[in-house]
Amino acid sequence: MDMKLEVVVVPVADVDRAKKFYTALGWRLDADVAPDTGFRVVQMTPPGSPASVIFGTSVTEQAPGSARGLHLVVDDIEAAHAELERNGGTDARVPGADPKRGSYGSFLSFDDPDGNGWLLQEVTTRLPGRLDPATTEFASAGDLAGALRRAAAAHGEHEARTGAEDPDWPDWYARYMVSEQAGTEPPV
Repeated sequence: MDMKLEVVVVPVADVDRAKKFYTALGWRLDADVAPDTGFRVVQMTPPGSPASVIFGTSVTEQAPGSARGLHLVVDDIEAAHAELERNGGTDARVPGADPKRGSYGSFLSFDDPDGNGWLLQEVTTRLPGRLDPATTEFASAGDLAGALRRAAAAHGEHEARTGAEDPDWPDWYARYMVSEQAGTEPPV
């Protein structure tokens, strides 16, 4: 049975302030519903994320600011840092870019106005088996362009090994990109 995490509750004291903060970060507003005076829920989604956050009035009993260690994955930690600096600020709880820029090794942190703690982690290459082999998708044009560049480099090695130009290169690229995401053996 598939179980997909789709919503995380972020406890806040001031719903409008939180909504303004996350909107400034570029998060999409999915819903702002107040069916009665004692209940309000706001749902927002980070760019490229399949999961959303919700916050509001009477949404949780957690204390505002008590959510810690919420992770967001980015493909370029330095670009993410620059964007956060422009839109919301960061803090120095974590060291930043890994000197070797290894996948899963670079982090950045920020807090929302209530003190809920977020960590950004740079992932440039997924660990094998981390993605569903039946699903291939790219979070952004940059992700797709990176996958195409890696496929092109691997295909160049393939053509050098075979000593012939491959007229079916689009099929080879597709198999390579799907296997890369799924963590399965790439074509040779």
